[in-house]
Amino acid sequence: MTPPIARRGLMLVLSSPSGAGKTTISRLLLERDSGLTMSVSVTTRPIRPGEVEGRDYYFVDPTEFNLMVNRRDLLEHAKVFDNYYGTPRKPVEQALQDGHDIIFDIDWQGAQQLAQEAREDLVSVFILPPSTEELDRRLHSRARDPADVVAKRMAKAPDEMSHWAEYDFIIVNNDVEESVSEVQAILAAERLRRQRQVGLSEFVKRLQEGY
Repeated sequence: MTPPIARRGLMLVLSSPSGAGKTTISRLLLERDSGLTMSVSVTTRPIRPGEVEGRDYYFVDPTEFNLMVNRRDLLEHAKVFDNYYGTPRKPVEQALQDGHDIIFDIDWQGAQQLAQEAREDLVSVFILPPSTEELDRRLHSRARDPADVVAKRMAKAPDEMSHWAEYDFIIVNNDVEESVSEVQAILAAERLRRQRQVGLSEFVKRLQEGY
């Protein structure tokens, strides 16, 4: 059996307006692909019922968050709906070095910053809803947010969607199973990208030498 070729990990970023499906797609990808782990963000927002510190988020106060920004402990950070979110740098850099792939559920601001920090490690996918009406229906059907929050999310959606051209891949989420399959295809191809296979030169050298 051919030994595995050493590979650098990648950062798979999924972005979308609220309600378009990125969180559902991310969850299904994690369930079906043991090679993926979720990036755990730091946030200043209050913990919600059912959330677990260190699994869903690292919950910090605004002062600590600002200190992390000043120390450059975050790969990216952004303010979203009056709260701050960021990605801790050290665990991501270590995972990539070890050949592990990380999925990010972040907005366009975070994606831009990741591109500035580590463009070669980044694979970005923007999830679009099939229609504005469907986006509104999904936000209301979640029954998680009050009406004023849903209205705020709908008002922000056009600006969020205006950043679609900054992403490597675009998926219209008509059907969640189809969308998950499309992201899996993207992931399979990106894992084979020559530049990520850091052990390829040595492998080819051994082939040339008759091993």
